Amino acid sequence: MERSIKLDKITLGTCYYPEHWPEEMWEEDLQRMLASGIEVIRIAEFAWSKIEPREGEFTYEFFDRFLEKAEKAGMKVIFCTPSATPPAWLTNKYPEVLNANINGVLYRHGCRRHYNYNSPKYQELVKRIVEKSASHYASHPSIIGWQIDNELNCETSEFYSESDSAAFRAFLKKKYDTLDALNEAWGTVFWNQTYTDWEEIYVPRPTPSNSTNPHEVLDYVRFVSDSACRFAGMQSDILKKYVKPGDFITTNGLFGNLDNHRMTEESLDFITYDSYPNFAYCLDDYEPGEGKMRDRKWSRNLAEARAISPVFGIMEQQSGANGWNTRMEAPTPKPGQMTLWTMQSIGHGADYVSYFRWRTCTVGTEIYWHGLLDYSGRDNRRIAELKEIHKKTQCLSELAGSVYKAEAAVIRDYDNIWDSQLDTWHNAVEWQSQLSIFRAAQKTHTPLDYVYLRETTTIEQLQKYKVLFYPHPVLMSPERASLLEQYTAQGGTLIIGCRSAYKDMNGRCTTDCLPGLLKPLTGTDIPEYTLVSPEDTPPLINWDGQLLEAAVFNDQLTPVLPNAQVLALYENCYYEGTPALIKNTIQKGTVYHYGAAFNEQAAEVFLEKLDLKTPYEAHFTLPPQCEIAPRTKDGTTYYFILNYSNTPAVICLPHQKKDLFTQTYAQGTITLPPYGVKVYQ
Repeated sequence: MERSIKLDKITLGTCYYPEHWPEEMWEEDLQRMLASGIEVIRIAEFAWSKIEPREGEFTYEFFDRFLEKAEKAGMKVIFCTPSATPPAWLTNKYPEVLNANINGVLYRHGCRRHYNYNSPKYQELVKRIVEKSASHYASHPSIIGWQIDNELNCETSEFYSESDSAAFRAFLKKKYDTLDALNEAWGTVFWNQTYTDWEEIYVPRPTPSNSTNPHEVLDYVRFVSDSACRFAGMQSDILKKYVKPGDFITTNGLFGNLDNHRMTEESLDFITYDSYPNFAYCLDDYEPGEGKMRDRKWSRNLAEARAISPVFGIMEQQSGANGWNTRMEAPTPKPGQMTLWTMQSIGHGADYVSYFRWRTCTVGTEIYWHGLLDYSGRDNRRIAELKEIHKKTQCLSELAGSVYKAEAAVIRDYDNIWDSQLDTWHNAVEWQSQLSIFRAAQKTHTPLDYVYLRETTTIEQLQKYKVLFYPHPVLMSPERASLLEQYTAQGGTLIIGCRSAYKDMNGRCTTDCLPGLLKPLTGTDIPEYTLVSPEDTPPLINWDGQLLEAAVFNDQLTPVLPNAQVLALYENCYYEGTPALIKNTIQKGTVYHYGAAFNEQAAEVFLEKLDLKTPYEAHFTLPPQCEIAPRTKDGTTYYFILNYSNTPAVICLPHQKKDLFTQTYAQGTITLPPYGVKVYQ
């Protein structure tokens, strides 16, 4: 079932914390928000003590008073469950609710997200606060939706409490039933790790060289995801009893060790994402050099959100400088960047954009994480820009419900994502290829989607795309191989890179000749393979006279099926002259087996040869610093043109198109200012 936000227009919001400000400021803040184009606010995600100041003592007056003012002003509200920050009375009385690091040392009160999902006591107390909050507030006319927790698995996505070990055992008993089956799946015969009692099993603990059994760690990550999904589901089940018809349930962020698709399907109406492109300019994370994607990289993250909810929301959109007092120092957005990032989100599928935050907090860890207003609260450049953004979004109302349009996609799946986190060999090829394919698509102005291969994935979902990249499906199952074969047999084009299908779903290496379960698709055999040593001159692949660097890892390929055709050979290495790229035809479709990781050049060549490069060049001529993001609805396409550069960008429209911001028609040469945006129909 497709989960998407359903709004009749592009809507702006902000995050507001009435508990941070004197009550006499509330009305003025609400009026200023409305005057600036803000129609929705998010509240209460860190305010457990305002509802339950002491254990079992519930008071609703604080938010009652605030909601009364919100209703009077005409402001709509997203109310949040407060489980991300348990109060001091709770963690002091019940230390078993606390998460621990891998050494077993408990995290303490003073930050956030210091609880563990699997504490029975914490689950009990969360159920109660959610029940109390929902039963009291859900009927309020100002409330239009609920957010569960805040940024599940943010700060930490690893859990090592005693409760987690107990829950891990229960998870494994359900999955394997017997210890014999678990020992077989985990290969515990290696290094004498065989288990004879369930109580011998714990979540990963410190080991020499930090090298816990990889099959155990893979299941542990699955367990962490399962725990987060069940925690969200527990809250969602309570909220569903009370929410008004038409009100939604969501949560925010896309964080690690979490199957966001499952969580959305089981518990949410749609996903919301927290978009902070200013991370690209953080002092501790800045990438120097020409050609870096910087804030443009967030288009990839937005595509990941779109893979879960084709039309989604932004719960936190960058509006000011970011930084805690301990890390993440970054500059104030330059004039135009807030608009650029907002339109980046909308262009990629967001119909709701909520800015973090209205007022910059004067106390606590986030005193340098600026919102729309600075400490003084006076009007400023960003508020003026917000008002202009609102004018622009009013011109985009007809886009609501439209979806991003791409003919190419990258296949991802959680099992391989998680395996790449714990397997450095897998990680090296995976991220080389993921970032390179994205960069190549951006450079060639090729819209790109992400599609997740799951147990519920259908052939129809894959057939939306002319071409699918599946760079390194290290873990492979017969079911997934069969689905990929159906896709290609019915006319699809599949591109697979090196290091594919050499593990089963438990992370055990296959004894079959590589590429294992994918051999019927690729029509190849891999007699030998090697990591590319830093000692070596980078091997090259000659494809029709174009020399491509064979990045990171090389499979030497051999065609073994009648339709398998060699397209390219290795050069300047000891396996010079052996096949590096083989094309196999399967009924109506095609599979390309590429023997290396994808660098940007190789990805671009694939896009060009498969007729995906610059698909909209008949409509626009764009310089490299611009991105095109198309959204379609009822046969109409809307084109977002985004200039990520601090210099003007010259674009060309060969044919007349409607400028939605000015409601006039444009043709010929157009100059976008630094960080400028246009939307054409």
